[in-house]
Amino acid sequence: MTEQYVWDLQEVDETQVAIVGGKGAHLGGLSRIEGVRVPAGFCVTTEAFRRIMAQAPSIDDRLDRLSRLNPDDREAIRTLSAEIRRTIEGIAVPGDLAAAITRALARLGERAACAVRSSATAEDLPTASFAGQQDTYLNVVGPEEILRHVSRCWASLFTERAVTYRQRNGIDHRTVHMAVVVQRMVFPDAAGILFTADPVTGNRKVATVDAGFGLGEALVSGLVNPDVFKVRGGEVVARTIAAKQRAVQARPAGGTHEVAIDSRRQQQPALTDAQAVRLVRLGRRIEAHFGRPQDIEWCLVDEGFRIVQSRPITTLFPVPERGDGENHVYLSVGHQQMMTDPMRPLGISVWQLTAMAPMHEAGGRLFVDATPRLASPATRAGLLDIVGRGDPLIRDALETVLDRGDLVPTLPDPGPADPPARAAFPRAASAPIETDPAVVTELIERSQASVAALKRDIRTKTGPALFDFLLEAFEEHKRALGDPLSMQAIMAGMEATWWLNDNLKEWLGEKNAADTLTLSAPGNVTSEMGLALLDVADVIRPHPEVVAFLRDVEGEGFLDELAKLAGGAEARDAIESYLDRYGMRCVGEIDITRPRWRERPSTLVPVILDNVRIFEPGAAERRFEQGRRNALEKEQDVLSRLRALPDGERKADETKRMIDRVRTFIGYREYPKYGVISRYFVYKRALLEEAERLVRAGVLPEQEDIFYLTFQELHDVVRSNQADDQLIQQRKEAFRSYHALTPPRVLTSEGEAVTGAYRREDVPPGALIGLPVSAGTVEGRARVILDMAEADLEAGDILVTPFTDPSWSPLFVAIAGLVTEVGGLMTHGAVIAREYGLPAVVGVERATRLIRDGQRIRVHGTDGYVEILS
Repeated sequence: MTEQYVWDLQEVDETQVAIVGGKGAHLGGLSRIEGVRVPAGFCVTTEAFRRIMAQAPSIDDRLDRLSRLNPDDREAIRTLSAEIRRTIEGIAVPGDLAAAITRALARLGERAACAVRSSATAEDLPTASFAGQQDTYLNVVGPEEILRHVSRCWASLFTERAVTYRQRNGIDHRTVHMAVVVQRMVFPDAAGILFTADPVTGNRKVATVDAGFGLGEALVSGLVNPDVFKVRGGEVVARTIAAKQRAVQARPAGGTHEVAIDSRRQQQPALTDAQAVRLVRLGRRIEAHFGRPQDIEWCLVDEGFRIVQSRPITTLFPVPERGDGENHVYLSVGHQQMMTDPMRPLGISVWQLTAMAPMHEAGGRLFVDATPRLASPATRAGLLDIVGRGDPLIRDALETVLDRGDLVPTLPDPGPADPPARAAFPRAASAPIETDPAVVTELIERSQASVAALKRDIRTKTGPALFDFLLEAFEEHKRALGDPLSMQAIMAGMEATWWLNDNLKEWLGEKNAADTLTLSAPGNVTSEMGLALLDVADVIRPHPEVVAFLRDVEGEGFLDELAKLAGGAEARDAIESYLDRYGMRCVGEIDITRPRWRERPSTLVPVILDNVRIFEPGAAERRFEQGRRNALEKEQDVLSRLRALPDGERKADETKRMIDRVRTFIGYREYPKYGVISRYFVYKRALLEEAERLVRAGVLPEQEDIFYLTFQELHDVVRSNQADDQLIQQRKEAFRSYHALTPPRVLTSEGEAVTGAYRREDVPPGALIGLPVSAGTVEGRARVILDMAEADLEAGDILVTPFTDPSWSPLFVAIAGLVTEVGGLMTHGAVIAREYGLPAVVGVERATRLIRDGQRIRVHGTDGYVEILS
């Protein structure tokens, strides 16, 4: 039965990826869209590929060896993949299969020129585009040549590039199969690529057409620069016409070749504006059919368009689904919270349920809608001021959007309404509070009492009653977070910082003076967390057996084992005591699904060992005391210089009041987050106990499956004792795909990721620009660290990382400076860098890619730039 080996394209649709591969399935789907013309052809199915593979048992052994290789071992991958390709190409196509292909070819015309195109089952999927990783052969003529090129397409599943991609993305080579598409060749006047969304900005309303003369291979291979048309709302809004000196054309006897284009045609556009608009209209129909923006290969033949491929654009950041047809401008929550990784569905929904403002999900990240604040003149300036102080890139991006004037309407001032918008962007509370340390003491006691009550009351709650209880607990959570006194204390510290920086720059010409004045400010729970781990190291350091044991720790049961060693009981008690106070923390802690230090204490072991090696006993106390002394000396220096100025006594008195104020309140800035995360761990433990019950009842295969359900969905599962396994699997795959996306600081409802710029000219050529958040200049070795657990630091190293939430602060005690891609003046990394006196520059775009691990760099923490020295 040869029908299993060859299917006509007309018989195929996009549900049949397993049979005809991604390209074949998309082409079949395209051929069913009204008005879309796809060149006629057929698919050689994956069943044929499996039959060929079965004829070479030696391939199995090679696939085993291939799967064990490191993706970076290019030489070994090159050698082994070439062996597999040679083996596949050397297998004779069985007679019945060859006959089925030849029969299908006869329907196109036996001597018809054809394109023979690979179509893998993991190609052109919504979450991963494998463009260009397997092979396509153009203008292939005659049955013998077609069969030879079908074999070459099968072999192309194992090109070095395709193999490396699968290794890097954790795709098992055995799960991917190759179909082959054979289509009648078209000989176009022009060809190119249509993106139904702008591939650079992400704007879904702007289509981009790349066009050149002849076959599209000239563009794909980079032989020529294309003409580029940008189309919006049915008209060309921008065009760039390139000098097209070469084209690729078909040879009469088969194959293709480059030809020179007549000099009089080189500057002529490959398409007219009207043709570009007509093509985009066709593209919108294709986009609507597949339900997402597409990357479409097209040919123009005798004034008619032929579509030869369409695949999803997988690099676009998704847009929050609102369904209201209105324009929106969204700000990234991750950039405010110093956590731009994707979150799992349970993490997203719990954050939404406990946040002070409505939040919208896209690409596994959360966004707040700034449109109401931007639309009202009364609130716009305040919003731009507050975000600008924190992150100038966000302010610049928002100003770019506002300057266009077409996305955000200007509305009358809504007055005192709209509390959600107020809560999303903190502002000064109306009544300032006295500079009294007792205020902070009272706030901390309130928070501790609230967490203790939560722990006490949740103990007896299970099943649906637990979820009812948690919904009430979330309301208490928001009440604590929005406590007016707490907001006043946070704003008091921030405003005093701004006052000192602004006025001391004006009066003394000194930049960022508050950085030194806030060194070792009392009551900062995050900086105390870093210093407390130095104390843990002090307990461990005198016991060589414990140190040696910790070097080999792998699992999570090591704390019990410690007690058996000399000095081990003290070491265990010190770590346990640390975990009692800080064990609810972890990297990415705003996502409740992330493993906490208490759940995975081995995360802390490398940091403890670094502290044992780098520091002398008593380092925590000495460091804190040194910071306190430096701050006091700075205070005396500033006040004496002020007194020497005209009106100096008044300036010195005001400054002294502000210094006392900032040192009273700035430490509290970190406490509300500590309270939030303390509560999160209580919620998480209760939810995991429910998950354990569901696993025992056979409702879920594993406990952590609950992380891929929203809070409401989990509530429903607990009530019904039924779970949708397919939904959980889809969510896991989506979550994996979100890691490849970079969330923008500012995103519009049109899908545009608006990037801001620093617009500064006061930096040396080649320097990387960022935001100065902690004064000083330091030179040292860059350690580019993406995972805190893999940190291996020496004294004097400069930490370079995408972001630092509070859990990174234990690393700060060992470093000399800090560079991050994300951050603002008042985000956690900046606050702790100032506490510890570390020169720091944050918001340095692509820092972890532009700075190589081990390079010598100089961090200018006062002026906000980084120089790469070697």
